[in-house]
Amino acid sequence: MLTSNGHVLDESRHRLGELRPVPERVRDDRAELWRRLRRDGYLYLPGLLDADVVRDFRRTYFEAVAAAGLLDPATDPAAGRDSGGQVDLAVLRRILYRDVVPGDAYARFCSQPALRGWFARLYDDPVFLHRRKIIRHVRPGERGVGTATQAHYDLVYLREGTDRLLSAWIPLGDCPVPRGPLIYLEGSHRVFTERERAGQALPAASMTADLPRLADEHDARWLVTGFAAGDVMVHSPYLVHASLDNTDPDGIIRLSTDIRYQRAGDPIDWRWQQHWHDLDGL
Repeated sequence: MLTSNGHVLDESRHRLGELRPVPERVRDDRAELWRRLRRDGYLYLPGLLDADVVRDFRRTYFEAVAAAGLLDPATDPAAGRDSGGQVDLAVLRRILYRDVVPGDAYARFCSQPALRGWFARLYDDPVFLHRRKIIRHVRPGERGVGTATQAHYDLVYLREGTDRLLSAWIPLGDCPVPRGPLIYLEGSHRVFTERERAGQALPAASMTADLPRLADEHDARWLVTGFAAGDVMVHSPYLVHASLDNTDPDGIIRLSTDIRYQRAGDPIDWRWQQHWHDLDGL
């Protein structure tokens, strides 16, 4: 049973489907990648990154936040096994926003050649990485509205710059379906591109936590898959996405990051040029 913010998804073939990976044979074909982006709104790129580089950063993150009581102390921090107990939120916030987010290890990970170089080849232009980069962990068993990512499309938070940017969602470690990966509303990028251009822009807020109702409204499927360390999802700023609840039976925390690349010469949203903080107003 798949749930998001406690809502049970309809798993019929009309409401649930699978994300389609980009085949290896077209990975270097810029024209084909852009065609797929226009058609699907996303590029699912298994193994784009070195899995060991991803796992190394996963270890760095969990070793940093372990002092807050997040992890089972009897296990390897890189496993990300939840402690099941109370977390010192003040300590966690201090470590996250003072040390991890502005830290060199995170900056190096998000600008590694396998990422920056890939975007530079796709854009065929110098690229710019927004400084506001978001890293999230989701504990297993967290349920109810506000625990999983609610349905939204990214442009509603990025209106001061270009709409020709792309988001990359990167699972930091394996993320099978029960661990709560991102899911995408099929074809929604076309709907909301048209609405935006018709002057029907949505406010800077999530659309809904009720993913089954949203799928019914658009007569569309939620697309889902399990991810492995090294996989990357690149998606349009108009594509609606959300996340599943983390129901991992082994008590593993979901860890992921989402970052934005664009052409350096396009307008840049000035609000995204400070390090991410949960009180930054975005």
